Amino acid sequence: MSHEWLIRFVEHRIGDPRLIRFVEHRIGDPRLIRLIRKWLKAGVMDGAEWTSSDIGSPQGAVISPTLANLYLHYTFDLWADWWRRHQARGNVVLVRYADDTVAGFEYESDARRFLADLRERLEKFALSLHPDKTRLIEFGRFAAERRARRGLGKPGTFNFLGFTHICGQTRAGYFLLQRKTRRDRMRGRLRAIKEELRRRRHEPIPEQGRWLGQVVRGYFAYHAVPTNTKSLCAFRHHVTDLWRRTLRRRSQKDGTTWDRAAQLAAAFLPTVRILHPWPQARFAVKHPRWKPGA
Repeated sequence: MSHEWLIRFVEHRIGDPRLIRFVEHRIGDPRLIRLIRKWLKAGVMDGAEWTSSDIGSPQGAVISPTLANLYLHYTFDLWADWWRRHQARGNVVLVRYADDTVAGFEYESDARRFLADLRERLEKFALSLHPDKTRLIEFGRFAAERRARRGLGKPGTFNFLGFTHICGQTRAGYFLLQRKTRRDRMRGRLRAIKEELRRRRHEPIPEQGRWLGQVVRGYFAYHAVPTNTKSLCAFRHHVTDLWRRTLRRRSQKDGTTWDRAAQLAAAFLPTVRILHPWPQARFAVKHPRWKPGA
């Protein structure tokens, strides 16, 4: 049975001396160690008000992601790799980005034992699992078929790195992992574009178009993955509509139509196309199977 977990960690405690010991394990310069100690005690600035931080690294500080990754490397990564090699009965796949982790297991028993052991492990290092975002679901190549035999609905989905991952099928009926942009992330991005367009309302149309083209191009650079074409088309459509509405509000006599907005979008916005290769193409380049011993 194939399962996956979506796991999120809370920030570590500043007072935990193990963080400094972890840093000293790789860094011998005492000046850098002293600088990190100062950074941990710097507190948080909210406007003109300073607040001391008694738990966790300073929110928004540039060093926080680095310290969190370093802390989780020793508390989670090394331990999880040991658990996979010595405790698991079947295959285990672990993917971690910052404080978000997805773990896939071949057997349900392995997944449940891992969860129990992980909670115990994290408590030793002043960490905990997010109560709402830590869950165990049946997911994978045979999840839909097995759930259908038991009279259950479709397999659950999970969010990871801005995408919703779904158990899908190809036209030939084979399993396909579908990735779609999270709806809440897309709505948030569109709200930000709407506010910025309102501020740029009276700029010349070419300037607006060049700015919008950069925004859409940057959005596509991350989200243009296979199976996400519909979401990309929806995003470009909504951006075009927001631009049309903004132009119509520049004057009571402005009559920008959809045809005119479509012409502007064709001139300034990039077309929808997949920019990232399929996972098997990337894997084949890094680990070619046709080489001896691969």
